[in-house]
Amino acid sequence: MNTEALIKRSRMLARRFRVTDGHGFRLKQVDPGDTLGLGHEDKPIAKKLLAHGVEAMCGLQDKLYAQDRWGLLLIFQAMDAAGKDGAIKHVMSGVNPQGCEVFSFKAPSAEDLDHDYLWRSMKCLPERGRIGIFNRSYYEETLVVRVHDDLLKRQKLPRQLLTGGIWKQRYGEIRNFEQYLTANGIVVRKFFLHLSPKEQRKRFLARLDDPQKNWKFSAADLTERKYWHQYMSAYQDMIRHTATHDAPWYVVPADNKWFTRLVVAGAVIDALDSLGLHYPTITGAQRKALAAARKAL
Repeated sequence: MNTEALIKRSRMLARRFRVTDGHGFRLKQVDPGDTLGLGHEDKPIAKKLLAHGVEAMCGLQDKLYAQDRWGLLLIFQAMDAAGKDGAIKHVMSGVNPQGCEVFSFKAPSAEDLDHDYLWRSMKCLPERGRIGIFNRSYYEETLVVRVHDDLLKRQKLPRQLLTGGIWKQRYGEIRNFEQYLTANGIVVRKFFLHLSPKEQRKRFLARLDDPQKNWKFSAADLTERKYWHQYMSAYQDMIRHTATHDAPWYVVPADNKWFTRLVVAGAVIDALDSLGLHYPTITGAQRKALAAARKAL
């Protein structure tokens, strides 16, 4: 498959799961096990397509880096064991490490809590020419902090600011922030890996059964699992209020890792291709300098 055909196919695949207007969005309408009719017998083909996609992405990223005008921010949100780490690892496997950075956001530190909630994310935004990846992000401030309201109370906010309207306020702040990034050449693409509770249980048990995966399991994961319905409600609200044309959400079925990675790769390829990337044009003076360098060699 040539690059042009691959990009077209990637765009068509990814846009099946893209949300640009959250009005009326219902999370229950997205099947975590959806593969668009592809079966497990199609996994070898999917892996081959992913390999070709990674190769195409590598070429686009090289132009992004050389042109040095745009930046790309990829945000991943999901429940535990949904496959964020694996998606990042496999999809970005062919990207030049010089042009890509991954940041994993854990619980905020004491220093983080002495600043506004966007502060620690702002420090990690990608430079022009680079891809930045947030493994969890400022969206945790509308997810885990919303599900566990005691966390909000620890954030040192003045009491008069802790009102019932704080979540809509934060959604508005985030929309404005992402609009600001877009207006300054930082393209934002957001992924919610939609996992079913049944598949999460299966993956948790696999971690317990495999000694080499025991380290991945945490008792805290079971605690959060008890709040499944609250989290789904929070994710739905998050998507409804922050999905925009310029900073869309991709609600990606996550029960089949091979399909998840294919959709994520398609969305990244689509985003990069939409920028009209090209290598910098060499000026006449630069050509003369190159000719002189060749002669000197």
